Amino acid sequence: MNVHASVPAAGATATAGQPVLVAENVDLYYGAAQALYGVSLTAKAGEVMALMGRNGVGKTSFLRAVVGEQPIARGTIALNGVTLGRMTPHDRARLGIGYVPQGRDIFPLLTVKENLETGFAPLKRADRTIPADVFDLFPVLSDMLRRRGGDLSGGQQQQLAIARALVTRPKLLVLDEPTEGIQPSIIKDIGRAIAWLRQKGDIAILLVEQYFDFVHELADRFAVMDRGQIILSGTREEMDPDKVRRHLTV
Repeated sequence: MNVHASVPAAGATATAGQPVLVAENVDLYYGAAQALYGVSLTAKAGEVMALMGRNGVGKTSFLRAVVGEQPIARGTIALNGVTLGRMTPHDRARLGIGYVPQGRDIFPLLTVKENLETGFAPLKRADRTIPADVFDLFPVLSDMLRRRGGDLSGGQQQQLAIARALVTRPKLLVLDEPTEGIQPSIIKDIGRAIAWLRQKGDIAILLVEQYFDFVHELADRFAVMDRGQIILSGTREEMDPDKVRRHLTV
């Protein structure tokens, strides 16, 4: 196996500024409890869309709707013009959604290399290689390929989780609070990786985060949630940092 081969993404790639994810009027329930109320959001290729808000306001529920872990009651979610409907998480991954969940969910007993190779699942057999970009972004992983995932630090596990998502050649990279519990030096590494991916221009990045300074430096567009609704949205230039911060504090 050619571990370090760089392979182009399968299927059509988006050009910078093209909408990749389009969610319109999404309602979501857990039983009788409504978690999302008419949420609309667009993530474009070559941009970082930041979804912010306090704990429990619906951010992760929206991500679960996008990746297919929770069905929506109303509205539509489309990826590159394909309406996702009741499509399974696996089929959404095949279409180009790469997901890094809160808590990372790496496999502690598998090696770093084996963890990366779990990203092969949605790929055609010819594409099942680890892109060199992964090790350019996170060089520490290339030195740890034979170490078990559970032996890595929290920050290294986060890098591994992002790298695993990149192995799938995503068109939409979904990151759920990637800085949570991570040491400052690795937060900077993750920020540089996100900035590099944005600059490539062919990936849309949906970033859920509460660390405002990290987000403000990276995001092109913002949406702020409260009680299951988007209450503020706009570009970096349009957003009032003080107003955003007020919606992040308890």
